[in-house]
Amino acid sequence: MQNIPSVDLRDFLSGDPERKQKFVNEIGKAYEDIGFVALKGHFLDDKLVDELYGEVRNFFSLPVDTKKKYEIPGIGGQRGYVSFGKEHAKGRSAGDLKEFWHFGQYVENNPALEAEYPANVTVDELPKFNEVGKEAYQMLEKTGIYVLRALALYLGLDEFYFDNYIKNGNSILRPIHYPPITDEPADGAVRAAAHGDINLITLLMGAQGKGLQVQNHDGEWIDAIAQPDELVINVGDMLSRHTNNKLKSTIHQVVNPPRELWGTSRYSIPFFMHPISEMKLDVLPEAIDADHPKGFEDITAGEFLHERLVELGLIKK
Repeated sequence: MQNIPSVDLRDFLSGDPERKQKFVNEIGKAYEDIGFVALKGHFLDDKLVDELYGEVRNFFSLPVDTKKKYEIPGIGGQRGYVSFGKEHAKGRSAGDLKEFWHFGQYVENNPALEAEYPANVTVDELPKFNEVGKEAYQMLEKTGIYVLRALALYLGLDEFYFDNYIKNGNSILRPIHYPPITDEPADGAVRAAAHGDINLITLLMGAQGKGLQVQNHDGEWIDAIAQPDELVINVGDMLSRHTNNKLKSTIHQVVNPPRELWGTSRYSIPFFMHPISEMKLDVLPEAIDADHPKGFEDITAGEFLHERLVELGLIKK
């Protein structure tokens, strides 16, 4: 397999039971086999994508001192700006060669969750940045809802099993800038070291060029390259754990480009789909049998997220 399977969300939304089931089977099998798909038929239109990339480039082009105004202490980087080299992969000390921004949930009708989540941060210098970010956040979240409905059916659950857990969930939209590489990276640092994602699923914009690689079951690294109209969507550790590793959270990385391209920036924009903190990630009974005993301890999504933010160096113990 040279690349990742491609699926079309319009099959699931078609109203045709056969096409809907085809999508369920295709995405379920892909997530059992490699944990990644390229998805067509999502809710982001070209105009919104172009506007978002424009605003993201504008933000990362601001002077460092301006960007650092938006780095908020004490919240583990969960909103606003996170400066270059702050985050590292679990088990590594070398910081990744990236800077990024976090948009968080726009809570509806839930004062308790509004109090729990940090507030979104407004960039004064760019009047459209937050507006475009919010629209992209909500279109990616809408796409993710349908992907999780398909996966619920694949797992033998009610189609709407995930809906109440992801409504007002602790999801994050993260525009990332991998700046030009000017010196030999220290300690083998790469743009994003090998890691699994924390969340339920990740929806990624900006995997049109080489750089993102996924590791298959044989330990080989495969380039994950999407078409311009596709999102790359992968399983995170929360969903893998909840399904007893039936749906696989695949290790992936963003490698440095060839030396002749070191002078170029790379941008990518993942949407990390999280549930509400109190969702129990206990292994589903449907995923346990004689050949697959329960593989994980009981834990909530909030507890699991906190553990991982400590491991990534974003929260101190």
